[in-house]
Amino acid sequence: MIRKMFLLFSLFSLFVLRSQEQTNQQGQTKEELQKQQRQLQKEIEELNASLVQIRKSKKQSLSQLAMVQRKIAAREQLVNNINREIRHIDDDIYNKQIEIYRLRKELDTLKLRYAQSIVFAYKNRSSYEYLNFLFSAPNFNDAIKRMMYLKSYRRYRETEAQTIAKTQDLLQQNIGTLNSTREERKQVLQNQSSQLQVLEQDKKEKDQVVRQLKDQEKDLQAQITRREKERIRLNKALDVAIRRAREEAERQAKLARQKALEEQKRLQQQAAKQPANENTAGKNNKPANNGAITSNEPTEKTVATVGGASTRSYSVFESTEDGLKKSINFENNKGRLPWPVSSGFVTDRFGTQQIPGTRLTENNDGIFIATPVGSPVKCVADGKVYVIIPLDDSYSVMVQHGKYFTIYNKLSSVSVSSGQEVNAGTVVGKAGEDFDGSGKIEFRVMVNGSNKFVDPERWLKPR
Repeated sequence: MIRKMFLLFSLFSLFVLRSQEQTNQQGQTKEELQKQQRQLQKEIEELNASLVQIRKSKKQSLSQLAMVQRKIAAREQLVNNINREIRHIDDDIYNKQIEIYRLRKELDTLKLRYAQSIVFAYKNRSSYEYLNFLFSAPNFNDAIKRMMYLKSYRRYRETEAQTIAKTQDLLQQNIGTLNSTREERKQVLQNQSSQLQVLEQDKKEKDQVVRQLKDQEKDLQAQITRREKERIRLNKALDVAIRRAREEAERQAKLARQKALEEQKRLQQQAAKQPANENTAGKNNKPANNGAITSNEPTEKTVATVGGASTRSYSVFESTEDGLKKSINFENNKGRLPWPVSSGFVTDRFGTQQIPGTRLTENNDGIFIATPVGSPVKCVADGKVYVIIPLDDSYSVMVQHGKYFTIYNKLSSVSVSSGQEVNAGTVVGKAGEDFDGSGKIEFRVMVNGSNKFVDPERWLKPR
């Protein structure tokens, strides 16, 4: 008996430890993993469809490499999710085995008790013994209690029989669930094996594209040179626009300061004309500035945020209450901003990037997102369209969000106008083509209008 209790305690301890390990290490439920797998599979299918189209182009190398790399990353993530799902299934199988063992032990105990009660009832089945048990009571109340006891004992045996039947049904259900889970595990293992095989094919395709890049290094250099010229030209146009925006912001800040000083002077003159007692009562009155910054310098100023929890740098672009509000709204949504396109993936990341298989590098002030030509491009936050810059065969839209600016480049057409107030989700234009013929846009984020670009992926919500 002691050995059986020790065995049950050991199995229960293993069950608890296994459950804790499942919660701590995996985090996601099996349903969440399966949902993520469906999303990854959908993305891989979209990438395959895009690759079919781009292979028809003679200038396929750069975009094809980016798509194959993204497909490999998505498939590796898919395989990892399948591995985690297998661990979930293994845990389910283990838990079901523990439950089946417990039910069987419980069923054996119930059957033993029920058999003992049947034997006892059989040995005491005589009516004489029943009457003798009742009439041997010392008084009437005790006889009633003995009668109630016999009735409750009869109900107990009926309940025991029902419990045994329910436990048997539950045991069969768990055995059926265990068999289904084992079959599910078999199917998931087959899916894992097929995904690993396709992953190897994707890696071979990547190696082939890298060899093509090496052979086409001169053509790639021409594409990179063309993109660099466009980048420099766009930056010059942005410099002009930002300088004009800063001058306008400084002018508005100067007017706001002059207006505040004039209002203060007027109040002082009005107070000087009042009687002494009224003058004393109102000497603490101060003019409000409606949230505007009224320092004498139109440059950045570091002050405490609302509540005094931290400090931030205020710029001349926040000299109005609306500008300050849009800046703080933009900051508070860092890492949660919506993507400018509904579907697509990043082909060229922010900063200096090395092209695999070559000695070539490219500098990106933003990220390039592959998306079907003509796809709507949406604003990521509330703001105002400051300028629309026409390029050779595309457009660039710059939207101001207080001291932050977002730039939407490589648009085939524009749906907004300069000075227009826009909200998050407002369509600013349609996606155009890159130099290799693939659908693509460039998205940038600038801070304080100083051509200080930051990594846009850190501002966008994860996909």
